Amino acid sequence: MKDKNPVHIAVIPDGNRRWARAHNFSPWKGHFKGADVTEEIIRAAFNMNIPYFTFWGASLNNVLKRPKIEVKYLYKIFTERFKKLSQEEEIHKKKVKVNVFGRWDEIFPEETKDAIYECINATKNYNKYFLTFLLAYNGTDEMVCAVRKIVKSNIKEITEKTIMKNLWTKDLPFVDLVIRTGVEGDPHWSVGFMMWHTANSQFYFSKILWPNFKKSDFARIIENYKRRQRRLGK
Repeated sequence: MKDKNPVHIAVIPDGNRRWARAHNFSPWKGHFKGADVTEEIIRAAFNMNIPYFTFWGASLNNVLKRPKIEVKYLYKIFTERFKKLSQEEEIHKKKVKVNVFGRWDEIFPEETKDAIYECINATKNYNKYFLTFLLAYNGTDEMVCAVRKIVKSNIKEITEKTIMKNLWTKDLPFVDLVIRTGVEGDPHWSVGFMMWHTANSQFYFSKILWPNFKKSDFARIIENYKRRQRRLGK
């Protein structure tokens, strides 16, 4: 029986829009509330000495297919929160390296990209904790890009290491635990989320909508993880 925290946690935060509808709010009100929760859970993870925390902030489909006004508010949230994150005292005190993967650099407005780059550059020399955001990210897209890179390189022998080193997320360790919120009676995956890194992950599907998710819920899930036994095919 395990008694150690996971090294790498990835979170899929579903439920912002459903929370907003339940309160008769516009969808972006749910995203603003969800952003507050995100800050709280990130802080909790690092206070629990979990070194790698990955957060799926928006899929590629989210920014390309949702109503323009909703996406506009998402950009506003990203701009504000990354500016805040780059100046957050605790981020610098704990030496948290921030990185962002996905197609955000191709799609996001300049103001938002500038805020993200500011945060990345402000923390690039840190190496105690690692905070990764996936923005305009689909796992299938990441894998297709990796395959294209491998084909162009004319590598004759393709191994697991070959694939790993061509992923956007190549420097991250495998994910120990994936938490997906807001799934009631419908636990599911989406667009190949980190498909290579989650090949042997443990999963936790929570009914709680992300804006209602609390530190106590996070702590309870970590304790649940510790009680599990990973067989890894044995």
